[in-house]
Amino acid sequence: MITRRDAPSNPEELQQAFELFNQVSEQLTGAYMDLQKQVEQLTHDLAVTNSELRRQLDEKERLSERLSRLLAALPGGVVVLDVDGRVAEANPAALQLLGRPLVGEIWQAVCAVELKPSTAPGEWIVEHDEGAHAMRRVNISSSHISEQGGEILLIQDVTDAYQMQEQLQRHKRLSSMGEMVAGLAHQLRTPLAAALLYTSHLRGVLPVEDRTRFADKALARLHSLEHLIKDMLIFVRGGQGGQERIAAQVLLNEVQQTMEPQMAHHGVLFTARDDSDGAQVLGSREALAGALTNLLANAMQACSKDGTVVLTARRDDDWLVFSVADSGRGIPQELQDRLFEPFFTTRTEGTGLGLAIVREVLQMHGGEVTVHSSEGEGSEFCLKLPLCL
Repeated sequence: MITRRDAPSNPEELQQAFELFNQVSEQLTGAYMDLQKQVEQLTHDLAVTNSELRRQLDEKERLSERLSRLLAALPGGVVVLDVDGRVAEANPAALQLLGRPLVGEIWQAVCAVELKPSTAPGEWIVEHDEGAHAMRRVNISSSHISEQGGEILLIQDVTDAYQMQEQLQRHKRLSSMGEMVAGLAHQLRTPLAAALLYTSHLRGVLPVEDRTRFADKALARLHSLEHLIKDMLIFVRGGQGGQERIAAQVLLNEVQQTMEPQMAHHGVLFTARDDSDGAQVLGSREALAGALTNLLANAMQACSKDGTVVLTARRDDDWLVFSVADSGRGIPQELQDRLFEPFFTTRTEGTGLGLAIVREVLQMHGGEVTVHSSEGEGSEFCLKLPLCL
């Protein structure tokens, strides 16, 4: 038989039970008050945090608005790419320069349609059918946004700066020609006077052999005049020409066919070597071939019989380097700084424009020309051109 425990009947036990109940009740009351204080503190902290978050959010919204206005007002184009190379954002200047909507498009696809490479590294040609930006030259630089990916592109219109630089170079060339008018007149007068003298002999009664000899000499002097005038025109134009992709091997083959017979006639061993691995450059094939031919002709003139001239093409990072090395007499150190000055020459039959033209052609193609030479040990001229990637 189950019996329940009866409530305590002893007054002392009942008093102890009430005291224990009161003690537990006080503890619960204290715990509830502490919990209430903690809730109040957490509520206060949450309100402060929410207020700070709202302030930060408002500040970020204002910053975002300012950045949006700034991007809209920037004269340069700004394009933001995501990790997949797709355009995520583009400011109005970028849309105006490229002439089409960009957001959502693959950037490489945009480049393939809208941008054409120029001879200067990092610069591109943008062509449109009509409008104020029908043909512009832009510089594009890039930087990574974060380690996770993404990229930001800065597109700067450098058309006016390029045109001013081109005009400045032209003025410098014209100024150089103006300073050398006297020397140029002498160079023109000498072959012209010789041609007139030889031609005057043809008016008399001469044997056929003498008539042919004087005619050949007069023709040679006229050809010399034609070559001099052609060099002057190339120098004034700065080596400008058509823009096309040119393989290094094509240039090597062209100048090799031109110079091999002349080298053989002078008794000089000529070698051409292509180590360019199919590299290409963008520019004028005629102007670049002319620059190489000029250097090879100078190298041939510097060599004695049984000398050697070596023409090589090789890649050097993002550059294509043509090297013309000879075993000739070399160039004195004090003359090397003046080699590329217009009308400066060490040969009596030279025009002084060959190396000046070479430098102008290289500058117009975004490259440079350097020389390394020691007396009695030969010379090496190096032409550096940016690769067409």
